[in-house]
Amino acid sequence: MNERPSPPKRIFPSSKVEAKSAKHVPSSPQTESSAYKLAFQDTDFLLREDLRPVRFQLELLKPELLLNEANIGSTFVFYGSARIPAPEMADALIAAAANSEQEKIAERLKAKAHYYEIARELARMASSCSCDEEGKHQFVVCSGGGPSIMEAANRGAVEVGRESIGLNIVLPHEQMPNRYVTPDLSFQFHYFALRKMHFLLRARAVAVFPGGYGTFDEMFELLTLVQTGKVRPLPILLFGRDYWNRVVNFQAMVDEGVIAPHDLDLIHWSEDAGEAWEFVTNFYAQHPAPPREQSGPPE
Repeated sequence: MNERPSPPKRIFPSSKVEAKSAKHVPSSPQTESSAYKLAFQDTDFLLREDLRPVRFQLELLKPELLLNEANIGSTFVFYGSARIPAPEMADALIAAAANSEQEKIAERLKAKAHYYEIARELARMASSCSCDEEGKHQFVVCSGGGPSIMEAANRGAVEVGRESIGLNIVLPHEQMPNRYVTPDLSFQFHYFALRKMHFLLRARAVAVFPGGYGTFDEMFELLTLVQTGKVRPLPILLFGRDYWNRVVNFQAMVDEGVIAPHDLDLIHWSEDAGEAWEFVTNFYAQHPAPPREQSGPPE
């Protein structure tokens, strides 16, 4: 008896097939007009101001879908300056100073160079975590994909043979992903808001190193989300207590009544990669992370 043939999975051609067919349309005044282009292949159309909501959604969906396909279950996020040199580059930074003021700044940056090594070591520890569940990779290192502290994090992952994520962003000056980011996990963003969302969608721990405006923005948004209950509590590790207490008077915020005393408990101060990783593991021993409830972003 002949087996009954299975029905086709779909009756309409895929967008890839249609795009290929569109290449072979005969030339005419009508087909050469931009109006005739398939909407999803018309770059000028996609870049119109009216299409901003569509571009916003695309930038939300592309990393989410690709990270799902790469079986990324959770991430260990690293924030920090793009200017702190690797220890081996610190003296060269001082030598390149054009005047005494620049030399002073270079000396201060050199004094922070050890944080590059701490970030690198912490990334190695997180990346060596053998806590995959159902094929999902856990505590995958995720950085902004740029130089300095970000490079150190991605570099640490590479050194133990693991993948890592880089969330780069288009800036007026040249911004390239560092060479340690896993190529298939290297993303580029237009919208800062969506980049910050992707930092936290899978985050199970966040390490914050000395940094400038960008690091402040990322750190305080995270603290606000946890403080207000929009994000579940997670380890927030601050490295460089002397630096942070010099540039932000956290205790003064308590004294002025604008935050509660227990809000300071959202922060765990650390100066050592091993101690920081132990804090993360102890945190989840006491507070097991709930399963990811859905494959996409929160509604």
